[in-house]
Order: sequence, then C-alpha cells, then structure tokens
Amino acid sequence: MQKDKKILVVGAGGFIAGHLIKKLLLNGNQIIASDIKPKEFWFQEFDNVKNYYSMDMKLLNNCQELTKNIDYVFNMACNMGGMGFIENNKAECMQSVLINTNLLIACKENNVQKYFFSSSACAYNQSKQQSSFIEGLKEEDAYPADPEDGYGWEKLFSERMCRHFMEDYGIEVRIARYHNIYGPFGTFDGGREKAPAALCRKVINSKLNKENKIQVWGDGNQTRSFLYVDDCIDGTLKLFESNYSEPVNIGSDEQVSINQMIDILEEISDNKGLMKDYQLDKPKGVRGRSSNNDLVKKVLGWNYEIKLKDGLKKTYEWIQSEISKKGINLNKYTQP
Repeated sequence: MQKDKKILVVGAGGFIAGHLIKKLLLNGNQIIASDIKPKEFWFQEFDNVKNYYSMDMKLLNNCQELTKNIDYVFNMACNMGGMGFIENNKAECMQSVLINTNLLIACKENNVQKYFFSSSACAYNQSKQQSSFIEGLKEEDAYPADPEDGYGWEKLFSERMCRHFMEDYGIEVRIARYHNIYGPFGTFDGGREKAPAALCRKVINSKLNKENKIQVWGDGNQTRSFLYVDDCIDGTLKLFESNYSEPVNIGSDEQVSINQMIDILEEISDNKGLMKDYQLDKPKGVRGRSSNNDLVKKVLGWNYEIKLKDGLKKTYEWIQSEISKKGINLNKYTQP
C-alpha cells in the first residue's frame, strides 16, 4: 500500500472498516474517518486519527465536503446485519445506494484518484444457491441478475454505478464481493450480528448458564464460507493496489454447515454435546453459498490463510472477554 496518502474511510465505525483503518495507519497514511453513528458507538478508535466525523453520507453536501483534497476513498458503509436484519429491513438496506451514488458524484467533482466499494456475495443469483454445499460462486454468476432482495440489489446496482463512473469519468474503481467476514471488534448481539459471532455468544452463554441447549435458526444444514477479517483486509488492499477494476470475490472456499460450525465451537469451548433447538420459522437466507477463488488467485495472487477453526477461536475468545467485562447475559437474542 502506498504511503502518505490522504484517505477517506466511510463507514469507519464499522467492523471491517476499523480493521482497515488500523492497517492504513500502519502504512503511514492520513485517515479521515466518517460514520453516521456517534463516535462513542464506533467499534474502534485510533489516537492518530485526528479527523472523525459523525455525518450522514447519504447526503450529497456531506460527501462533497469530506472528499475535498482526498486521494483515495474507501466506501465501507451500508445499513446491514445478519440475515434477520436483512430480510426484515429491505427498504433501509436499499437506501445505502445513496451513499455510493453521492460519494461517486463528489469524487468526480473533487478529482479523487481512486474509489473502493465494498460489495457482497448477496449480489449473486439466488437460483445458484438453492442446495447445501454448492460449487463456489464465480464472479460471472451474478448474472442474469437475481440477488438477495433489498440488500443484494443495492450492492449489485452500486457495482454498476461504480463501473459507469469509471467508464464515463475516469475514476479508478475497485470492487470486492465480501463473503461473510468475521472476527473480533464486531457486532455479537442486538440482532445485527452474523452467524459466527451469534453462535460464539450462544455457546459462551450456554456454558456460563450451565445450559445444554442453544437456539439455531433453520435446520442447521444451510452452508456458507466465512473469511477471517485479517485475510479480508489483506485481500482488500491487494485489490486496491492492483489494476483490476471488475468485481472480485474476497472470501474463503472452506464451506461448512451451521451445524458443523457449532461442532467446531463446542470443541473450542470444551462444551460438547449441545442440544440444538432448531427455529424453522426464522429467516435462513439461501441454502448454500461459497466463494470461488480462481479469479482472485489469478489477478491478485491472493488466497486466504486463516482456517475457520483458528479464526473462530480468536473470535470466541474476544467475545468471551467482552461478555466477561460487561457482566451481561445475552441469551435473549436469537440471531442464528
């Protein structure tokens, strides 16, 4: 990563963005950080980031203000969460298109050199994800378009917007389709958490409360691949510094079922033999989803390094420490 650049990170209070900022600072860059949330609710803060802004970047005038004299923009912002949030808040998810659109307009006006958009595997055609343990999704599998309703449509539309701003105005764009990023310093309660964090929390609380049962959304046979956040940041920066401008998967091809993930967490926690209370009426998403990494290996020479068990252990230990510090019981939440 180049040094001494002035970089705007939008959605800076979020999970992935916090880890990204840490890496960008280590490389000697100046960070301008923006998020709609007040600063006290950001996942990570950094003493050497002097410019923090709590601003709604759906508004064009805010985008115009913060992109002045900026070299690079990383758009990590979106209104999203686990499957429960995505399926029940489609209109809110769709409104994130305003962030990407207005940021691109502002970048054009202020001559920003390069723009990164964080897309999602939810952009892929749902008809290709109807079975467990499917073949990994290739980048061309996004078309013909039939993405996840709401959130997935916003991501696919925004990818196209990036392409056309590059074609018409010459803005260099980089687009990553993230596949289920997880790790420390993220949401693990409250309804927006994803499966790895939610299951870590449930297994931790089952042990604390001496219960032998956890709730699981669906039948546990739905499959996904999950990418540890350090690998995500490494792949993101390799993509950003490359000459590749089409959407590319940043994910793992280590596909597991939810039941298999629980088995791994039982071993990590030494809390084996948990009974699973399957919640068949809860949102479950597509039946199977995994990343095909052929293209990213070819164009970036990148592949993930951290195996799921190792990443889950780091995540479990962090969530366990957070629950211990807060002295709270989080079993009231039932995110899968």
